[in-house]
Parts: sequence; C-alpha cells; structure tokens
Amino acid sequence: MNKSFSQNCQPVNGIRWVSDWMKSKDRKPFPFQRAVWKSLAEGNSGILHSPTGTGKTLAVWLGAIADWRQRIKAFSLESKTEKRRSSKRITRGSYDPIQVVWVTPLRALAADTLLALREPAEDLHLPWNIELRTSDTSSALKSKQNERLPSCLVTTPESLSLLLSYPKTQAQFSHLNLIVLDEWHELMSSKRGVQMELCLARLRSLSSQVRTWAISATIGNVQQAMETAIGPRAHDLQKATVIKAPARRRLSMKSLVPEKIELYPWAGHMGLKSLPQVIEALESAGSSLVFTNTRSQAERWYSAILHAKPMWAGQIGLHHGSLDRKARKWVERELDAGNLRCVVCTSTLDLGVDFFPVEQVLQVGSPKGIARLMQRAGRSGHYPGGKSQLIFAPTHALELVELAAAKEALANNRIEARIPRQNCLDVLAQHLVTVAAGRPFVPDEMLKEVRATNAFQELRATEWLWVLDFVQRGGESLQAYPDFCRLVEEDGQLRVADSKIAKRHRYSIGTISSDREMLVKFLTGGRLGTIEERFISKLKPGDNFMFAGRTLKLVTVRDMTAWVRRAKGRVAALPRWMGGHLPLSNELAEAVRDKLSEANRGEFVGREMKAVRPLLKLQGEWSAIPTDETLVIEKVKTREGHHLFIYPFEGRLVHEGLAAILAWRMSQLQPITFASTVNDYGIELLSPTEPPLERALESGFFSPESLSNQIERSMNATELDRRQFRDIARVAGLVFGGLPGQGKSSKQLQASSDMFFDVFRQYDPENLLLKQARREVLELQLEYGRLSQAMQRLAGSHISLQHPPRPTPMAFPLLVDRLRIRLSSEKLEDRVARMTQQLLRHAEKNATRTTASSS
Repeated sequence: MNKSFSQNCQPVNGIRWVSDWMKSKDRKPFPFQRAVWKSLAEGNSGILHSPTGTGKTLAVWLGAIADWRQRIKAFSLESKTEKRRSSKRITRGSYDPIQVVWVTPLRALAADTLLALREPAEDLHLPWNIELRTSDTSSALKSKQNERLPSCLVTTPESLSLLLSYPKTQAQFSHLNLIVLDEWHELMSSKRGVQMELCLARLRSLSSQVRTWAISATIGNVQQAMETAIGPRAHDLQKATVIKAPARRRLSMKSLVPEKIELYPWAGHMGLKSLPQVIEALESAGSSLVFTNTRSQAERWYSAILHAKPMWAGQIGLHHGSLDRKARKWVERELDAGNLRCVVCTSTLDLGVDFFPVEQVLQVGSPKGIARLMQRAGRSGHYPGGKSQLIFAPTHALELVELAAAKEALANNRIEARIPRQNCLDVLAQHLVTVAAGRPFVPDEMLKEVRATNAFQELRATEWLWVLDFVQRGGESLQAYPDFCRLVEEDGQLRVADSKIAKRHRYSIGTISSDREMLVKFLTGGRLGTIEERFISKLKPGDNFMFAGRTLKLVTVRDMTAWVRRAKGRVAALPRWMGGHLPLSNELAEAVRDKLSEANRGEFVGREMKAVRPLLKLQGEWSAIPTDETLVIEKVKTREGHHLFIYPFEGRLVHEGLAAILAWRMSQLQPITFASTVNDYGIELLSPTEPPLERALESGFFSPESLSNQIERSMNATELDRRQFRDIARVAGLVFGGLPGQGKSSKQLQASSDMFFDVFRQYDPENLLLKQARREVLELQLEYGRLSQAMQRLAGSHISLQHPPRPTPMAFPLLVDRLRIRLSSEKLEDRVARMTQQLLRHAEKNATRTTASSS
C-alpha cells in the first residue's frame, strides 16, 4: 500500500490526495469528477447528472473524502491510524463519528454501493467504518448502529426514517457533513421522495454544516431535481451547482425483427415467439441481462430459456424483488464473477449496480419510457469509456414503432421529467410521529422545518393544524380511541404518548404500498421468497404454480406462509403481481405520434419502421394512419354490436379517463350503455345500439371544459377514492399490518381501511385524507394533467372518421384485450388465431380486388 496516502504530516491538498489514489489505480479523473471535488471543497451542495457507467459514484465519494481530508489537521489522520493499528481491540469508538449518509432507492444497489465505497477508504486508511443499514441488515448490527452510527452509512429512505425514530441516533447526526442521494430520479416523483425530503429537512436541523448532493443518470428536469433535493428555501441553494458530464455514453440499439410481421398484432402475451432469436443473441455474448417489465414475464422467460437450453442449468439466473434475498445475492455474486451466461430480471437490476462482465442487455417488450430504456441499456459496458449494447425483442409488431420513436427521442435528448409530489399529508403525519419518537419537537419550529421542503413549501396553516390534530387526537372522528392519540403535548413540545405506540409505529414506517405478501417455503425447509396473498388465495392444495424458476405444488397455507414441495411438469399457474402495466410515457407517446406522421407521409426511416410498413400500409388502406394532427375514429359494425375505435396515442392511463368521459358525453345525447377497452394506443367503445357520434362531434366531443366535474360524474369516483384511500390509511398509521409473525391478511387490512373511509365520509367529510385520496386518483390513476393536455390537443385536431368493413390492424389489439377478460389463455390464443385468419383472408380478397380494378 502506498504509505504516502496515510503518513504525510504536511498540510494536504485533499483533491491532489484522491487524484494520486486514482493514478495509483491507473485511472485518470474526468473533468466532471474534478468539478464535483472542487464544488464540495468550496462547501456547495448540488446535483451530478451523468450517464450510467461514467464514474458518478467515485466523483461524489472521492469529493467527500477530499473535503474531509482538507478540513482535518495533517497529523490527525496519522494519529488516528496509528492508534487503531496499535489497539489490540478495535471498537466502534475508534472510528470517526457519522460523516456521510448515502441513500439509495434499492437494497440491492445499497449493497453494491457499500463495496464501491470501501475500496478507496481502505486504501487511503481513512479512520472511517462504512456500513449498510437496510431491512436485510442483521439485528445485532442494527443494535450497534443505534448505539453509535458508522462514519459512513449506506441506507434506504425507509431505514433512514427508522433511525430518526431513536433518541440516540438523532443526537449523533450533529456530526453529519454530507448526504448523498443516489439515483435521485427514482425517488423524487414518489411518496418515498416526499419521505426523503422530510428526512433531509430533519438532518439539516440536526447538523448546520451538512450539504446535499444528488446523483442522477436519466432525468429531463435536472434543475428542479436539484431544488427538490436541496430544498427551495435552503440557504445553500444560491451556491448550488449543476454538474453534467459532457457527453452521453456510446449506445448501440438493434431490434430482433421477426421474419414475418403480424398484420394483426396483439399485446399482453409474453413475446416468446422471439425466443429462438433471443437465445441466438445470448449465445453470441459472454454475459447478458434479459430485462422484462413484470415479475410474471421474468418467471416465464427464465423457464422458457432453461427448457430450450437445459445444458445452461447453473449458468442462467433469475432476479426480481419477490425472490428470497439469498437467491438474489447468489445471482448478483455469480454475475459479477462472470459465471452466468444470462440473468432474467426486472427493475431490481435497473439502477446503478455495477456488473462489469455484462456485455449486452436484451429488453423484452417495450420499456414504455425513454429514460427507462437508457437506464437499462447502461447496465452493459458498465465502465468508463464502455459502449452499451441493447437488443430489443418486441412482444408484438407495433412495439417496433415504439423503439424507433425512442431512438429518435434519444437523439433529440427528449428525456422524461420526474415531477415531485406535493402535500402528501399521510407521509407528513407518519414523519411527525417518527421524529417525536426520537426527540420531542416544538410545533412552530417543526412547521418551519417542514415548509423548507419542496413537498410542503405551500403547506397552509389550516392543513398543518389539521395534521397536528390528527396525530394527537385522531381528528374529529377518532378522538375517543386511545390508539389514535399518538402524540401528547408536554411543556410546549409534542412527544410520543408511550413506548407501545413508538414500537408499533416503527414497524409501520415506509410509504411503499403493495398487496399483502406471503412467504413461500419448502416443507423440508428453505425459503423461496414472497408472493402476493391474492394469488395464493385462488389456489387449492395440490395446485401447481411457477415461482423462483421452479414448478411448485401448494401443500397448505398457514400463518401467512405457503408451504410447498417440488412438482413435475411445466403446466402451472403463473403468479400475477400488482403494478404489472407500465403506461406509455408522455415523451414516448409524442415521439410515437411523430413516427406515425412520417409513415403517413410515406417516410419509413430505419429498420423498425421499414419492418412495420406492411402493417401500416394495410391500416392506411382500410382506414387511416393516426398522426399528431389527425385523430382517427373508426366505426365498425359486427355481431357483437357497434364499435367505436379512437386512436389518441396518449397512453393507457389517459385513455382510461378519456374513455369514461367520451362515453358519458354520448350518453347525455341519448340513452346508451358502453363497454370500454383501452391500451396505450387507443380506445374501444362497444354499444348494443348505434352511438350518436356525429352529434357528439358537433357538440364539442373533445372539449376540455368541465373536465374535472365530468370525470366525477362519468366514473365511479367514490370507489376509486376508496381504493386509493387504502394506501393512504396505511401510510398515515390508521391501519396496522401487525407485528412480525402476527401479520394481518389483505382482507383484514382492506376491511379496516374501508371502515375508516366510510366513517370519515359520513361523520368527517372535510377530512383532508379523503381530499388527498381524490387528488391522487386524478393525478396518479387518471393522470389528470396529461388528460387535460390531451383533450386540448384532440379538440384542435382534424377528425378523420372512417367506416372500415372490418376491424383494422390498430383495432385488433383492443378486441383481444376485451376477449382476455372472459377467456382463459389457451382459449384466447385459439380465438385470436381464428380471428387473425379471417381478417387476413378478407385483406387478401380486398388486395386482389384492388389489383384487378387497377388493371
């Protein structure tokens, strides 16, 4: 080891010190890395926006080390190092107090980050201990950390919030100098981001010298991301720095274009028709990641690859969030060692986990967002100067248009913005109890602290008083119940009422809401992971299902555990997890409409667009191609009834709200009922009688006026609010999931939250959590902002009303989606095959007649 790093007794230039370390590793600092070091040395906060694999972690981490080295006296490092070396027993007190908190959005990323931070710290003989704190951390280490925090703590928002609930840890944060928000874009637009903003405000109140640095690779609103991380009212925002790497990493993207393009594509299947091409691509590289959008799809693809290539057993891995931690760790370790040919994974490997052996990434199905595509592509060639390789395997033909659009959007630097959440009062209520569990607070001082965040900078005094009343008395409706009187006032401060409430609250900290999960265990021992209760509840003992890459037989369910044994055969139920549908992002939807506009002009640029030319040609012959300026509406009569097919190309969530409003508007002109189906491309409205479309168009069918009111009247708004309130009730502490080993079922938790919803509606209609539920339905479930913009665009668009003799290629996926609701997978595929053959015969006859008439 180079002793000059630890034994130089002269005044040390911190930046030169870490630069020398990089040189000793045959690395040369990039200009953006030096810019970060300089900014940190000047005492600034900021954001580093740099592509994946360019050395972002080292930029901030070495900057933190250089800044610390600059501030200490020259002999301090020497004396502390020698003291530790001469000590027979190194205790936690031998190391510096907490200096850095490094926050990551994922546990897997936290573990990888820990290893990356330790290397330079050990080489430079820093008197720092660097430790991990997540839900996977052992109880013994957690206890030690509660007594004395490490010099650098790598953690997640939930674990950091939990630490703030302990009196001893709050006091220790007074030494903190730097907070790093890794992959900040993944947090800032969610309630986890709001939770993190509140934690940041608390840490700044505990440490006057602390600075904040955010790190992000793929985000469109960099300035807003920095202001959200630092706080809009923070004093150091004036000196905050935005540092960007000068160029995006080299990226190669290609598609596995099928030999024969489906003229009538349909979505929702696993895309396994591309399996032979995917296997060929896997054979051409040493190590690959195969990304899917859902855990179900990952399970199915892993099984299909292994069935096609049984000799690859032990050389391929499966990685998603429901698998047991040990299984995930094994995959990560073997992948990093270069022992795996491929890993089939979901978003659990999206973020900055460095696996240097990975040569290429395969994306199965559209990622539905430009930033997500960039993020996943960056998992390959993950080293400075490396080239990312991405291979796209479409699950249906129209996804080729999405990839062509994504390529062009990337070339024009059109990346999605992440919009921070505002006024999440359920998160605020949880945070107040968390802080009070660690240290009593003065309400007026806490209000200033809360308003220093972006999320609550506009918090009104009435809202603040309501939240205080809610955590003290449970609000107007629950004041008679002691369990909801969580905080009490004493000498002008609020503290937790008793230790029982504090203990129960610590088990509830967090904002991630999902269906209740069950453990999956072998009867003979061995844990496989967790699976959602609603899936297991549909199975009977003896049923087979696929999980963790295995076919399993359910033996019994007991104590929130599904006990299983191995089963033979490949026929098995495939679990479906909540949150499986990713909507098309606004930027990608706009880019897709641009590509369709080009196709309408006869311009088919690129391999993907040339491949779908026959499909779009048929669409144009039977109807018209939608564009950014032309809205195509098709009226088709079949034995099922009267179909309206509308193609806004605005994304599934927008289309859900749009379908309800359009159906309601026509029902106001004449009594009529509709069945609606939506996808990312369009809407189907099916009615038993002919709809009054022409009259609706004349009366402002797409007018954006009275949109909010009509959403409430056209949809079952109360039921939507009720569902959204279930998440809010859990975060706000109204429902408790139970202590470990005593968990409540999903039905019990749902019944409890529904009871609160009904009580509040009847006896406390002005309850702010009810209003928050309605706001979240509009913003999250219906994307009200995008819906309003879409209506304005459509109102100014040219309407192309078509009357094709039969459903067109773009209508076909909507028909299939409606059939999927009432048919099993096998019956659906048979029905789709028959429908496709019928439509192709009609298309061939039409083409023959057209040729004959031309002759």
